[in-house]
Amino acid sequence: MAAGLSVSVTIKPLLRSCSTSDFRRLHHHPISATVFAPLPRLRTSFAQRRSFAVCFVVEDQRQSSQIESPRDEGASPVDAELLASRLAEKLERKKSERFTYLVAAVMSSFGFTSMAVLAVYYRFSWQMEGGEVPMSEMFGTFALSVGAAVGMEFWARWAHRALWHASLWHMHESHHKAREGPFELNDVFAVINAVPAVGLFSYGFFNKGFVPGLCFGAGLGITVFGIAYMFVHDGLVHKRFPVGPIANVPYFRRVAAAHQLHHTDKFKGVPYGLFLGPKEVEEVGGKEELEKEISKRIKLCKKG
Repeated sequence: MAAGLSVSVTIKPLLRSCSTSDFRRLHHHPISATVFAPLPRLRTSFAQRRSFAVCFVVEDQRQSSQIESPRDEGASPVDAELLASRLAEKLERKKSERFTYLVAAVMSSFGFTSMAVLAVYYRFSWQMEGGEVPMSEMFGTFALSVGAAVGMEFWARWAHRALWHASLWHMHESHHKAREGPFELNDVFAVINAVPAVGLFSYGFFNKGFVPGLCFGAGLGITVFGIAYMFVHDGLVHKRFPVGPIANVPYFRRVAAAHQLHHTDKFKGVPYGLFLGPKEVEEVGGKEELEKEISKRIKLCKKG
């Protein structure tokens, strides 16, 4: 029980005349500061009148707290209705934002996917014209496709740590804050990565030969990585659009849990990569935290 102090200031001669009943009365009627006037019959010298004593009386603060903080009788029906209206507006806005990003994601992914499929088909059909199949060029194209897709994971890890969380933090910071609207400044990095992919892809498509074949493969690999990154990172981890059965794949669930640890900053930002994120977390001793995060995501999926 909270208790306070009441200060009672009185002249010294009067202090001697205070009885127990006076203090009891003072306890039942606490005041902030009480100054007792000199009794009419009491004659004291000037020096005695100057001296004084301070009495501290412990008092219950329940009365003062009731005065300062009146009991909350509950929100009025008007306030509750206004709160419900604002909540409904917020949910509707979030739903609209997710739909907008979903349209953008589907259009970009299907656009790049269809472009890649058609480009691969026409390029290899042109290579096989005349009956001679350029095996070295075809092997180089496929090898660079796989190599570029894997290499992009290591590039993204390095850029994430050395650039995005350093000199380019003013752009990447938007990804670590609550998003207002369907897009964020960090989305610019996806466009930046798409520029060399489209350039390599175009050069390899419109030119024949071993080197153009390598460039075509590199552009194809970057494109595949970009689409996979968007679905796993934006869709699965940050739920910017629904991803369907991808959320139930155990490996992708580990990837999502590892990236969620990156946003909690429990291991100084690790992991900075995405698809190899679980391995990064285990290397810094975060396997237990990773398993906890995976369990948490499984429970949320079951509730949802």
